[in-house]
Amino acid sequence: METEPQGREVQTIVDLEPANNEEINTDVKPKIRKRKGLGSSWSSAFLLLANQALATLAFFGVGVNLVLFLTRVLEQSNATAANNVSIWTGTVYLCSLIGAFLSDSYWGRYLTCALFQAVLVVGLVLLSIASWLFLLNPKGCGDGKLECDSKSSLGSAIFYLAIYLVAFGYGGHQPTLATFGADQFDESTPEHRDDKSAFFCYFYFALNVGSLFSNTILVYYEDAGEWTLGFWVATASAVVGLTVFLLGTPAYTYVKPCGNPIPRVAQVFLAACKKWKVKLKAGESLFEVEGSQSAIKGSRKIMHTDEFMCLDKAAIMTEHDCHGRTSPWRLCSVTQVEEAKCIIRMLPIWLCTIVYSVVFTQMASLFVEQGDVMHSHFGNFHLPAASMSVFDICSVLFCTGIYRQILVPIAGKLSGNPKGLTELQRMGVGLVIGMLAMVAAGLTEMERLKRVEPGAAVSSLSIFWQIPQYVLVGASEVFMYVGQLEFFNGQAPDGIKSFGSSLCMASISLGNFVSSLLVQMVMGITARNDKPGWIPENLNEGHMDRFYFLIGLLTAVDFVVYVWCARWYKCIKVGEIGDEDEDEVKGGGRV
Repeated sequence: METEPQGREVQTIVDLEPANNEEINTDVKPKIRKRKGLGSSWSSAFLLLANQALATLAFFGVGVNLVLFLTRVLEQSNATAANNVSIWTGTVYLCSLIGAFLSDSYWGRYLTCALFQAVLVVGLVLLSIASWLFLLNPKGCGDGKLECDSKSSLGSAIFYLAIYLVAFGYGGHQPTLATFGADQFDESTPEHRDDKSAFFCYFYFALNVGSLFSNTILVYYEDAGEWTLGFWVATASAVVGLTVFLLGTPAYTYVKPCGNPIPRVAQVFLAACKKWKVKLKAGESLFEVEGSQSAIKGSRKIMHTDEFMCLDKAAIMTEHDCHGRTSPWRLCSVTQVEEAKCIIRMLPIWLCTIVYSVVFTQMASLFVEQGDVMHSHFGNFHLPAASMSVFDICSVLFCTGIYRQILVPIAGKLSGNPKGLTELQRMGVGLVIGMLAMVAAGLTEMERLKRVEPGAAVSSLSIFWQIPQYVLVGASEVFMYVGQLEFFNGQAPDGIKSFGSSLCMASISLGNFVSSLLVQMVMGITARNDKPGWIPENLNEGHMDRFYFLIGLLTAVDFVVYVWCARWYKCIKVGEIGDEDEDEVKGGGRV
């Protein structure tokens, strides 16, 4: 699916030939580094992977069972609880954009990660205190049998403040940490480029290792009414994770922030609008900065492309620009224009991933509610419905190993691409597998409804019938989310790398909001005329299978649109030593 950009010859306004006939200096540094760490790249990266695992354990210690906490402790309905979880999860990932903005613009990756993790710790402490003192009365309530007392307004307010602090802290931390980890590898060497690609796989692997404990041990105790214990364990994990992160401070590689990208992009559009009647005459050139460095501090030059040529007008020199001080709101460099183009090109791909996130978010809401009304007792042992996500985690861990060790070498030999499949191809595979997961979930629900005895609250169908849908979602994550992390980080210009990583989480965010809206729309249509609707309070009276099939259909349509967008997409090409456009990497001049 991935294709190379069609570059057009770009000229700069400075003469290439030096006055003294000396050779032009071509030492181009991809990134400006504040300080090189004392340790190796992987030693620093391993600390960040450990931090990711511990922070994820803390986050999922809250999120994996939140829908049951809302129904059992706060006494919300199934549909309301599912919507609230979707909104909360959407907020988590929407906060990734805030963290990415602060990281790219002002604070840098390190400080952003540290501060947002501190917010995560504060939120978990408040949540533990709120559940201990205000919400879980009498002790042991919220286990599905013993009902909790009425909640005070103060307790509920602290609870919602706490969980949204957790959302803010974890959301701002995760994409910045992914980019910070990628910064530990120098892209100028082929070996480190391969290591960087492997890092994103291991990053998602660490995320699932961290969530494995939450989805097995913690979920069991929380389901049994030990909510406060689970929240305190999550808090301890976050504190240890922050400590591990700080221990690596002397060894990390740091990249300076490149300034606020919003004015840079706005300048391109405004300058292009001001010059909408101006045309580039034969023999004239687009404006670029002289020397190896870009006009964007700490960013490499980006090669010119022919897409969205109307924006090239922002880089056309006029008589007005040649006299006096040049305003960036009237004249922009080619690299600045291409940065805006890169954002525009990535948006269609990003929008196509939102529907997949609707599939993904069902694991934290409707999958749990579905499993809660299935047979889950083995003698005296009760398997919590939320713990079924362990099959998703194991699927991710297994498929990650299969992908790295088997699929990549085989696909690499067949395709000639050392990565095996391109990022865009992997994301397409993820969409197809996600669609199959919804079909499997719908078929399981049909079987569950057939096994419901009149008057029974729980179906006799075993909860292990959910395994295929969890395994398929896990397999799809390896292709979709690892591909997304690598794609958006690699295709984002140097000045907005964290923003690129945050797009992955932002798609999950909007997917949760879309899922919530979809539930409301479906219930609004299907619950008319005293009908229970597809997702009623009593799931045995509904047709959740139809809702799953609806999501599968939407995913199929989305896949068709995605294939078209992927074939249209042109990859970014930056100025680096050794590429075929080396002349353009040299100091500003004519080519």
